[in-house]
Amino acid sequence: MSAQTIALASDHAGFDLKEHLKRELQAAGHVILDLGTSSTDSVDYPDFGTALAGAIRDGRAGRGVLVCGTGIGISIAANREPAVRAAVVHDVTSARLARQHNDANVIALGARLVGPEVAKDCLRAFLETPFEGGRHAARVAKLSSR
Repeated sequence: MSAQTIALASDHAGFDLKEHLKRELQAAGHVILDLGTSSTDSVDYPDFGTALAGAIRDGRAGRGVLVCGTGIGISIAANREPAVRAAVVHDVTSARLARQHNDANVIALGARLVGPEVAKDCLRAFLETPFEGGRHAARVAKLSSR
């Protein structure tokens, strides 16, 4: 994994997994932009998905990792920002294809669905896999032209 700024955000359900992934990213030399939450106290996932989307939009981070109970709600919140292409991933294959075919710049993980080791493998695949371009480029361009 090459060093870059990675934004992280989670709700209360995703806090522990976010912290686990944060340690992995730090160990790999990445600069971390931790946008919260900072505990397991109940919070609203849209606030954190929106915060991470703003960091991507404003260029404060090149990629992002979101975590909530399922990954679904927080990804919906982030995807309201046109600069974000957030994909809910559950395994290495979905993480790899999100990058190769969709040029995803954010992954969302469900802490109630994916364990820490699988999440770490997904993160690695997400960061190491390049966008394939080619036949996928025009399709991805349509995602940002709304």
